Parts: sequence; C-alpha cells; structure tokens
Amino acid sequence: MMDPTTDNAGQTGDPGNARAALEALRAEIAKAVVGQDAAVTGLVVALLCRGHVLLEGVPGVAKTLLVRALAAATDLDTKRVQFTPDLMPSDVTGSLVYDARTAEFSFQPGPAFTNLLLADEINRTPPKTQSSLLEAMEERQVTVDGTPRPLPEPFLVAATQNPVEYEGTYPLPEAQLDRFLLKLTVPLPSRQDEIDVLTRHASGFNPRDLHAAGVRPVANAADLEAARAEVAKTTITPEITAYVVDICRATRESPSLTLGVSPRGATALLSTARAWAWLTGRDYVTPDDVKALALPTLRHRVQLRPEAEMEGVTTDSVINAILAHVPVPR
Repeated sequence: MMDPTTDNAGQTGDPGNARAALEALRAEIAKAVVGQDAAVTGLVVALLCRGHVLLEGVPGVAKTLLVRALAAATDLDTKRVQFTPDLMPSDVTGSLVYDARTAEFSFQPGPAFTNLLLADEINRTPPKTQSSLLEAMEERQVTVDGTPRPLPEPFLVAATQNPVEYEGTYPLPEAQLDRFLLKLTVPLPSRQDEIDVLTRHASGFNPRDLHAAGVRPVANAADLEAARAEVAKTTITPEITAYVVDICRATRESPSLTLGVSPRGATALLSTARAWAWLTGRDYVTPDDVKALALPTLRHRVQLRPEAEMEGVTTDSVINAILAHVPVPR
C-alpha cells in the first residue's frame, strides 16, 4: 500500500493504489476542514458512484470550503457558480457567441464543462435556472441550439443550499432532488471542533489559500476509474438486494410520507452501500453497509405529510424507524 501522504497525481490508477488514494482524500481534506467526517465520506462515495451531492446546512459551516478542499485534493478541473436570483441557464451551460471576425456563431462553454462543479447556494436561484442542471446531471451533456455537447468525465455536481425555511430560497423540485445521489447535512461543529477551527485561524490559516494550508492532490481521474472498477467487483447477494427493496417499499407504505423512494432511489442505495463496503476494505456488501448509507441516500427522495411535519416528525426519523422494523437478512 502506498503512503497516504504521497502525492500520486502522476500515478496511472493502479488498483492496488486506488483505495489508498481515496482514503488519503479524507486526511487531505482534514487539513482544511475540521470534523464533518460524514460529509467527507459522502463526497468520496459520490466520486466512486459517479453521483452528485447536495450539501445542506446553515451559512458558515464550511460547505463551500469542503467542496473546494475536495477539488484541491484531487487532480481534477473544478469550477464554481454562485447561484443568484438573476442567474440565467446559459450562465451555467454556455451559449452561442457571435464572432465579428468570422461572421459566425461559436459555442462558448459555461462552467458546467468541468470535472467538479460547485453549485453554491443552488436554492437561491429560480427553478428555470435550477433545471438547467437537470440534463447535465442526468445525461452528462448540455444541449445548446439543438446540439448536444458532452461534458468531461468524470463530472460531479456538488451543490450547497441553505435550509428552505430561510428567506429568499427556492425549494428544489422533486425531479431535481432525485438526481442527487446523496443529500449530506453539514451540522454546526462540536465545541472542541469549533475551538480547533478558531485555533487554526489564529495560527494563520487562510481558507482562500488551500495550497498554503498544505492541501495537495492525492488522487486523480485514473485512480477513480481503477477504484470504480474494483467497486463493481464487490459482491451483492440476493438477500442484500431484497433487503434494499424492502426498505424502499416500506417508505411507500409509511403513513408519515406522501412520497416514498422510487426504484431509482433503491438502485442508488445499492450503489452507495457497495461503494462504502469497498472503502472499508471488503469485497462484499453487508446489511450494515445499507444502513450506513440509507439516510444520506434516501432522505431527499421522500416527502413528509403536512400533519406529520407539524408534529415534529422528520424524514430522518421516519427512515430510522423503517430501518428498525424491516427484517435484516442473516
């Protein structure tokens, strides 16, 4: 196994190094972000599954810094879009620009043409612009003036949002929420973590200069391809498949929910559990892997009944109750 501190940006994605490279991501991101281990793990799982991530939390809990640290720790191209109420779809996907010298229109790529797109405060922009990401996220291409244009590989959208109860936000429609593989909540730090954050800043840490903080690329696109190939070899038994289906079907029958998990959500849960099993060093999936990824994979794919919401029920509590009642395969 390679030393996790080794810069392997020049490696060719050897399967033996792939797990070490992705494990090293956690340590590298920790140089910039204190705590938030669950969110960091979720981002690594999303990279393995070629999925997109929605990060939710109040302002100031390092959502943007988390994604920027991930970009700095991977040898991938990254771009950032600050979503605002006046942002247009073409500001994300690109547009045709008239060239007076050639008297022709040429395509000017938007920030979507990158490996890691940070969509900052995605719920600050109206649905028209939010939906401009739908094709990019699902088809990994954008269509401008009737011409489809493929996006680079890998392509991952990491979107941040403030809770919808905050003024001036536009809740994401269900169709777009379902395109996100994971919804990760970024909580306020513990007292000790907050002390560590302030200590770092007092010592000169600059969140706008991650290179100075010592964050270096430890994984590249080749490592991701090698890791994904290994994840695909991870064994899934029929019992595990049935367990995932039973969990998702239970959400459709829950009296607290108006919307349950779709088959796409079941497929996503199987995929994330498989990636987590591989990350932890196993070549087979267990029920615990499914449980570990159930909340981030399913919480944004269900919808509470208004009366349940008024009683203080949350999507996480409903999913946890389902996990406690669905029989676990032996």
